[in-house]
Amino acid sequence: MSNAFTAPGRFYRGNLHTHSTLSDGRLEPAEVCRRYRAEGYDFIALTDHFVGLYGYPIADTLPFRSEGFTTILGAELHSGAMRNGEIWHILAVGLPADFAEAHAPHFGPVEGQESGPEIARRAREAGAFVSVAHPQWGGLQFEDAMAIEAAHAVEIYNHGCAVEAGRGDGWHMADLMLSAGRRLTAIATDDAHFASPDAFGGWVMVKAEENAPEPLLEALKAGHFYATQGPELRDVRIEGKEIVVECSAVERVIVQGHASAALCETGRSLTGARIKLAKFSASDWVRVTVLDAAGRAAWSNPVWRD
Repeated sequence: MSNAFTAPGRFYRGNLHTHSTLSDGRLEPAEVCRRYRAEGYDFIALTDHFVGLYGYPIADTLPFRSEGFTTILGAELHSGAMRNGEIWHILAVGLPADFAEAHAPHFGPVEGQESGPEIARRAREAGAFVSVAHPQWGGLQFEDAMAIEAAHAVEIYNHGCAVEAGRGDGWHMADLMLSAGRRLTAIATDDAHFASPDAFGGWVMVKAEENAPEPLLEALKAGHFYATQGPELRDVRIEGKEIVVECSAVERVIVQGHASAALCETGRSLTGARIKLAKFSASDWVRVTVLDAAGRAAWSNPVWRD
């Protein structure tokens, strides 16, 4: 994966997972978009639940695009049973408006419907950026996660699941998948329904040449982004036997890799760090987490050491 920090363009702030009254959200699509624009976002994907109960919605958000704010069509797809017996949740951003309906009448698996891997593959073939949604919240098992071969990313922070269930983390699953050789990226999202304080808590900063759906999608698929709750990542690169991090003011810079490999540098108002990679000799990949004084994090995508 190429480096977001050296890619051309500028960073745009976006939320990739949100619901409206077209499914189980509390706000109309227009109001959802208005609030995100008012909060300083550059783009949003409304991803309502793609089930028959709601008429298989793909929200038409084109009327809510304006100067400095755009939208990407998408949905949260459901089809087939996971190993724990519950239906799959697959996030698909960049779907065509005429994406074919699934045989998913409600939030329970039914006989004869596509499997999770099959609907994920169909979404990717239709042009979507596909992510494994909220793995901790859904009790996702490793074998199921690995079966989603069409996934570009894992949702490593889901703000709504953190607020309402205390299960917002996805890094445990993502790390296992990375160590199994899957070259995935990492997104933070809201999954906002606006029934609780579940909005504006996790987002992606996408490096693109234009704030428009196609360039943003291309950048997402290329890994030209990072995930955050507030702190800024300004560079993450490997120089010789060190990883170099540049960021906004934080208190911790952590490098993580395979299994237990991790190193942390701490201090007041750190704006960068150089961390030696000797401890990561058994890791094909490393990633960076920074945390500010308020405990808010930003996460890099994995850097592959090949």
